[in-house]
Amino acid sequence: MSVKPIREHTGKSLLARWLGEYSKGKHSYANPGVLVSPEVLNKTGGQTWDTILDENPWLKTTKLVAKPDQLIKRRGKAGLIAVNKTFEEAKDWVMERMCKEQKIETVTGQLTHFLIEPLIPHKQEEEFYICMLSHRYYDELLFYHEGGVDVGDVDSKAEKMHLPTGEAMTEAAVITKLLSKVPAGKQANLASFIVSLFAFYRDLHFAYLEINPLVMLEDNTVVPLDMAAKIDETANFLCAQKWGPIDWPPPFGRDAFPEEALIRDMDGKTGASLKLTILNDRGRVWTMVAGGGASVVYADTVADYGWGHELANYGEYSGAPSTEETFMYAKTLLSLMMKSKHPDGKFLIIGGGIANFTDVAATFTGLIKALEFYAADIKEHKIGIWIRRAGPNYVEGLRKVKVASDKLGLNIKVYGPETHITAVVPMALGLIAPLPEPDLSEACGPPVRKMVPNPGSKPSTQKPLPPATKHTIVTATPETTSIVYGMQNRAVQGMLDFDFMCKRKKPSVEAMIFPFSGNHYVKFYWGTEEILMPVYTTNAEAVKKHPKVTVFINFASFRSVYETSMEAMTHPSIKTVAIIAEGVPEQQTRELVQVAEERGVGMIGPATVGGIKPGCLRIGNTGGMLDNIVMSRLYRPGSVAYVSKSGGMSNELNNIVCRNSDGVFEGVAIGGDRYPGSRFLDHFLRYQDDAGAKMLLLLGEVGGMDEYDLIDAVKSGRITKPIVAWCVGTCASCFATEVQFGHAGAQARGDEETAAAKNKAMKDAGFHVPDSFDKLPEMVGQVYIQLVEEGVIVEQHEGETPQVPMDYTWAKKLGMVRKPANFISSIADDRGEELTYCGVTISDVFAKEMGIGGVLSLLWFRRQLPPTCTKFIEMILMVTADHGPAVSGAHNTIVTARAGKDLVSALCSGLLTIGPRFGGALDDAAKMFSQALDSGVSPKVGPRFGGALDDAAKMFTEALDSGVSPKDFIEKMKKTNQLIMGIGHRIKSLANPDQRVEIIKDYAKKHFKTTPVLDFALEVEQLTTRKRANLILNVDGCIAVSFVDMIRRAAPSRGRSVVSALCSGLLTIGPRFGGALDDAAKMFSQALDSGVSPKDFIENMKKTNQLIMGIGHRIKSLANPDQRVELIKDYAKKHFKTTPVLDFALEVEQLTTRKRANLILNVDGCIAVSFVDMIRSCGAFTREECDDLMSFGCLNGLFVLGRSIGFIGHYLDQLRLKQPLYRHPWDDITYIQELAGSGGS
Repeated sequence: MSVKPIREHTGKSLLARWLGEYSKGKHSYANPGVLVSPEVLNKTGGQTWDTILDENPWLKTTKLVAKPDQLIKRRGKAGLIAVNKTFEEAKDWVMERMCKEQKIETVTGQLTHFLIEPLIPHKQEEEFYICMLSHRYYDELLFYHEGGVDVGDVDSKAEKMHLPTGEAMTEAAVITKLLSKVPAGKQANLASFIVSLFAFYRDLHFAYLEINPLVMLEDNTVVPLDMAAKIDETANFLCAQKWGPIDWPPPFGRDAFPEEALIRDMDGKTGASLKLTILNDRGRVWTMVAGGGASVVYADTVADYGWGHELANYGEYSGAPSTEETFMYAKTLLSLMMKSKHPDGKFLIIGGGIANFTDVAATFTGLIKALEFYAADIKEHKIGIWIRRAGPNYVEGLRKVKVASDKLGLNIKVYGPETHITAVVPMALGLIAPLPEPDLSEACGPPVRKMVPNPGSKPSTQKPLPPATKHTIVTATPETTSIVYGMQNRAVQGMLDFDFMCKRKKPSVEAMIFPFSGNHYVKFYWGTEEILMPVYTTNAEAVKKHPKVTVFINFASFRSVYETSMEAMTHPSIKTVAIIAEGVPEQQTRELVQVAEERGVGMIGPATVGGIKPGCLRIGNTGGMLDNIVMSRLYRPGSVAYVSKSGGMSNELNNIVCRNSDGVFEGVAIGGDRYPGSRFLDHFLRYQDDAGAKMLLLLGEVGGMDEYDLIDAVKSGRITKPIVAWCVGTCASCFATEVQFGHAGAQARGDEETAAAKNKAMKDAGFHVPDSFDKLPEMVGQVYIQLVEEGVIVEQHEGETPQVPMDYTWAKKLGMVRKPANFISSIADDRGEELTYCGVTISDVFAKEMGIGGVLSLLWFRRQLPPTCTKFIEMILMVTADHGPAVSGAHNTIVTARAGKDLVSALCSGLLTIGPRFGGALDDAAKMFSQALDSGVSPKVGPRFGGALDDAAKMFTEALDSGVSPKDFIEKMKKTNQLIMGIGHRIKSLANPDQRVEIIKDYAKKHFKTTPVLDFALEVEQLTTRKRANLILNVDGCIAVSFVDMIRRAAPSRGRSVVSALCSGLLTIGPRFGGALDDAAKMFSQALDSGVSPKDFIENMKKTNQLIMGIGHRIKSLANPDQRVELIKDYAKKHFKTTPVLDFALEVEQLTTRKRANLILNVDGCIAVSFVDMIRSCGAFTREECDDLMSFGCLNGLFVLGRSIGFIGHYLDQLRLKQPLYRHPWDDITYIQELAGSGGS
């Protein structure tokens, strides 16, 4: 995201909406006009001329002005403004031009949007010119007392006023500095308007606002006639409500393609970065590049080799996109390539820098899917595909592509980091012979470079070093330590591995900060040993307990990084702050820069990967994974110090430097924003004053003026060391329209800010500037050899490459190790795209309407039982749901609840009373009766369901199986003094039967093929009731024997009772597992009821350091949704009268997923808010009753009830699999033996 231009109508509409508030009612702007779109060509469309008139009746009563509203400059000179027209005349004028091609200067495009507004009669002397624009340290106002199309060069003519960042504007200052040539009678009113306009400009995060002319009428009304404006899109999270919906139009001359909209929509739903701009849809050269900086470099190289006119697109896919996202991105590109043929074919260049953490093999799996989809078309269109990629698992990725290429006959050429990043471009274009493809049997190791012959053989050309000066950024040493804000475990582990590889004596990270949990410890590796890292909830506590820390590495999101960085800079011990987040609004960055410089704090970022000083410190993920650290020899210092705008390209610079010199001395990525916290000059001055840095390297880019500060320092003699430099973005000259490159600051605001102008200026100043980025490695090598020959650099023999153990998780992913699983489960699997029950996806469970009985049959028996059986299971659940408050289980539950315990505790209290004397004689009854009926068969009993139901089932089954008659069975039980489980009821009898028994008995007789155990039990009943009328087959016995008849061949279960196992599982339910339902329901419903907006709700939760319950998932995202959530959400939307709480939660999700893709509404949250909507909208409860139900914990009760089915399923599964006693492996436990406070962890 970046500063983007808006339509004139958008800017005027915002001014009309807010001017009154910012001027406290003194000024107003009533009519911003009406925007006419191509919909008017369709009489049945959304916007017609009739609807325009209905909504804007003033169009019929006033003279009008009409003009295109498509970011077109100098419309008046192009004859594109119609003045003093009636409505019909304006309408005809617009319709004559709507969707027609128009050439304006050198650009041809379609006119699609027009602004019609009232004509404001005025005199020439009432016109003024005003412009507001932002700079690093101040906002600038330009004012001229004349306005209109012939105002001329306002930069040289206008009065100027510089307002330092954060300083208030006064009317007196405006009059003094800007309005000296304005008639005195108009000055006060005009100054008041300008002050109000500036407040509007600053508060709504404009970066540029020009009004020409600005008219001040005789009655002192001020009206903007023509406006051009740009807004900082990154401030959306601050200004979305004030902005309202904004249409971000493409530049005139570049059509908006539906494929661009598709990728933009995907980008909004993922944490990855997906960008696509179509430059020439008939072009021959297409690129698919990973990384913002790399995407510009590839486009530059195509243009620098003379193929800019054939460059078809610009874009990137980066930030670890998923396999599916990569597939869709590649498929979209290939579909665009197929729209037209070229007799000489086309080229698809797939490239990228060396990735930090993106799994190249995973993304290439998506690419291969797209290649398979279009294989025939690729060959038909003669598309040559060239790939250069590096980063985690790149060898496996390239190997997979090569196998697919051979299989599909595509002849794809693949290269890794042994090849320069852009070397595939001239190879693809046929300008040089293809290099041999690399051996993909193993990853590329460190380069073996021969030492330069004849060192010190030439006289030195180095100038004397000037005196050193003080620097805000403190150069790291082997003793420098840091605090990391945010739970960035991977980054911290990477820093510690780097430290260990560099042979630091202690870790460079002393502590972490995470405000959303209490103080605790996190485990990390120091080599092969584990250490504990303290985690604090506040900056103040962390800094107080670690006073020697000087570096603050801030991984906070763009929403909160401003506040956390400001707070960090209040602590005198913090000397350097690194801000990793992208998307920080420019105004906030400028304020951070101001405070940092006032307090002498060095700042790196925003939008940076960090920096690296071999042997001393690695900030965050700089340098990528360990294999890249080794490959680029970043574990020991070299002689070349670099600064790059791009974080992704810093890995490439490490690679270039390592292969063409003795390595990196220090490298910093200052970030791609327009106003980075530290500039090129800040770091190059440090390098100049550091004896270890012998040679300097700069990678700048289009946009900004920071390179010129460096040029001045070289010209003045302050910097004397040789600098190799290149600014990316040279391809901009090939584009007819303005293009926003990958970084927010990569856009020229004038000729001086173009990459070509900067490269020329640096070359003229004595920098070593190659002809293109593709020649940069060669230039680095030439300068390095010269310094060695002059004796400035003294080469050292390469020592032994250090080794750091590979993490088990990554080694397993690479297929290098294997480990036996500690657990086996055959009933459920949540690893894939969708949860499955015994192989059946959760969506199929609902599609096939399996119900509770079907789910239970899958989880307990690993079978899809027929509907008659699943219905019988549901009948059992219904008839055993409760038996009044007097029984022991209910009694215990009631007593526990009245003691103030939670739902789960009360439930377990009741469950633990289930046994032979309460809960039914099911197992024993089933065993008895079936054994008595069947003869000569070894006992086979049904699954043990808990309490005496298992005993009843066992008893009747064994009786049936033994072949004994009902009479002999009773006699045998009598002689052995055993009760017949499942026989007897306190009050029911044959004359007064238990209706539950009748229902179950009738169902079994009607639906089961045979009921021998039930029949046997009923014969026993006939005998026992002769003794006493209430010795009937009771509900437990009836369930037991009927269930045995239903699944007669089920295997026996042994081990601890299911009740004990179930309670053990239930007692784990709490806020961290399953127990979020009640809290989520309470949070979202209270927020909705209070009237707070979703944005303010999130802000309030953040300020109070509270997690939003029901938000967040380990792996799921908007692009990869949890099907359980989708099912519940769809059902609620379809069947509930209203869903305001669900809608509110989904609005929250839209905001949280902008921070991280997996911060979605999870299944707990979706159940919670949907349940609230259900009970509120069903009409059965008052609002007070609804609130009571929520406070009682009924939602957690639903979770407990549902999850109990799964817990019992796992219990049965472990017995079925005959799993032994579990003992946790000792190597998975960190043992701490030091006494607390003795200096250990």
